[in-house]
Formats: sequence, structure tokens, C-alpha cells
Amino acid sequence: MLIKKKHSNFKELSKDKVLTKDDALTISFLDPSMSYDIWQNSLDEDVRKFVPDEVFETLEIAQEVVSSLIESYENDEGPFIFPIIRNSDQANIGYVQLVLINEGWEIGYHIAKKYTGNGYATKAVSLFISYLKENTDLREIYGVALFDNLASRKVLEKAGFELFFIGDDLYQGETKKIIKSIKRL
Repeated sequence: MLIKKKHSNFKELSKDKVLTKDDALTISFLDPSMSYDIWQNSLDEDVRKFVPDEVFETLEIAQEVVSSLIESYENDEGPFIFPIIRNSDQANIGYVQLVLINEGWEIGYHIAKKYTGNGYATKAVSLFISYLKENTDLREIYGVALFDNLASRKVLEKAGFELFFIGDDLYQGETKKIIKSIKRL
């Protein structure tokens, strides 16, 4: 269970629309109006390769998923998905998330292909971790990535995660070579 210091669930906070922000990025709460951008971002080649269960082939599917994910803010088990908005133009460039796994809470993230290479993933992960450290009772979070997803592994490393496992394990329902790392908050 995610125990929050200042609120009982994310639903209470979602009214303000902003979870946290800095000069470059805002991490916000999902809103139905974001469905189109989420749908478009889900169709890029990196999502298809690394997180195929997050590809939404139609806008209608994206709308249904966004609606379901908004409802997740009301429970303690998630998943908790937070869009990343680039402040300069209000573009929805990706997301950060918390997902409950066997070990505890896993951080996830994705930046849409057309926005990669600008340090946004590392910046968003660091911003999100700072929020979690200051506003929750979490003391550790996990990072899991496919072994061959070098960009994701680099984000975890830059964000201060410590590698503790390389090998075959379940990843999205299939046995794959992955890495697991941990960040103590």
C-alpha cells in the first residue's frame, strides 16, 4: 500500500491538476482531454518495442484506458500514471508512473520518440522521486528495464538507482533478460 504523508489518496490531489513541477516540466494528473496525445504518444516505435501493452491502436481504446487510470487515483494499489507536460509549449511528452510489483513500488517512465534525446526522462524521474521523497512514506522504489533498453537503463543510473539484478525474469508476462535496480529515498 502506498502510504501518503499528506493525503489519503491521489484523488484528493488530482483536483489541483499538478502533482509537481520545475522550470521545464510539470508532472500532472490524467485528464480525459489528454486521451488524444496519449494515443499518439503510444504509437511510437519505442513503445511497441519496450512496452507493447501500452500501445493503444485507436483513440477509443486510449480514452477507455485513460478513464480507467483516472479511477486508479482513488485506490491504494494503482497503477498511478502521471503525464509529463513540457512547460514551454504545454506539450504532453510522456509519463511517469508507480506500479505495484512483488518487491514493492516500481517507477516507470516513457518519453514520446519525438521528444527523446533532451534529458526529459531523467529530469522527470528525478522530479518525481523528489516528490515521492517529500510527500510519501516510501523508503525505496524499484526500476525495471529490458536489458537491451539502454536509454532506460541510463535514466535509472543517472537518477541514482543501484543495479542489483541482471538476468531472465518475467517482464510483461514473458520471460526476458531484464535489469532490476533500487533507489532508496
